[in-house]
Amino acid sequence: MTTNQKHLGYIGTYTKGGSKGIYSFALDTKESRITEIKEAAQLENPTYVTISNDNRYLYSVAKEGDEGGVVSFSINENGTLNELNRQMLPGSSPCHVSVDSKNRYAFSANYHKGSVESYLINQEDGSVLPAASVIKHEGSGPDPRQEKPHTHYAGVTPDEKYLAVVELGIDALITYAINHNGTLSKAHLLPLKAGSGPRHLVFHPNQKFAYIMTEFSSEVIVLTYFKEDGHFTEKQYISTLPADFTENNQGSAIHLSSDGRFVYAGNRGHNSIAVFSVDQESGELMFVERVSTKGDWPRDFMFDPTEKFMVASNQESSNLVLYSRDENSGKLTLIQSDIEVPYPVCIKFLHV
Repeated sequence: MTTNQKHLGYIGTYTKGGSKGIYSFALDTKESRITEIKEAAQLENPTYVTISNDNRYLYSVAKEGDEGGVVSFSINENGTLNELNRQMLPGSSPCHVSVDSKNRYAFSANYHKGSVESYLINQEDGSVLPAASVIKHEGSGPDPRQEKPHTHYAGVTPDEKYLAVVELGIDALITYAINHNGTLSKAHLLPLKAGSGPRHLVFHPNQKFAYIMTEFSSEVIVLTYFKEDGHFTEKQYISTLPADFTENNQGSAIHLSSDGRFVYAGNRGHNSIAVFSVDQESGELMFVERVSTKGDWPRDFMFDPTEKFMVASNQESSNLVLYSRDENSGKLTLIQSDIEVPYPVCIKFLHV
């Protein structure tokens, strides 16, 4: 599946315009090309996927009739997927799914329902058990799109004692303690700038800093994380857009290089990826560059396992883009932009 030269990845999509579900692809690092795009599993709206640390299982959000939930797959040697089971709940499908490093728990964030869900994972076969917690948030924000809670991200903190939940609808970062039985207990709530629309979060490898991408204000929020009790404080807000850009933009994904030196943030509308360097003492960011995504509505992007390449997904123009990445400067150089995938959203590589 993954070799020194070829790295296997997966693409979650919206199932419209010919898309059938989850696709796999190979990044050939010797040839600097993306190849072997194949249908890996048929599923309705698998817009976000995640892969267990041991590369045995893939978990996806999905829609099924009037229900939405999480679907588990085993990953075969050739990269194809076999469905294990699905856990569905009434209402819209989630927009985000994650698992902890030991594959004990799965978590989903539901934008439309304004809720976070937790699940135990069967340790025998990787399947997902019925929801242990379903927590619905309350409140609203000043933007017309914040008429109610819109939960957008749920991922474990570095020590995996807490779940960090980003709430776009009420401009908040909520921390939950993770109990052994998979249930969640609210620990803290950090109010963020009103109308900013926080969307996704990443942690610095030093485990002291975290970064949130906002959808409405197109900013990166720099945070300090306190592992003693799981709370956060704000340090910095920095825009991902040029000062003279006045058209519609919605922030999308945020990722951090594993050495903790560079933060990357996506702009849907400006259609670019903003690159920032990280001050290792303060965690604060300095702008490096913006690069075009050569397409429309870049929903996500991801480093390959070597972090010498980055793959971005343009949702509305149905294409992937491949960049090389300078590990010293953090800068991106376009290699390939004509990779056709219908309505791509999320990109994940197998771990090495």
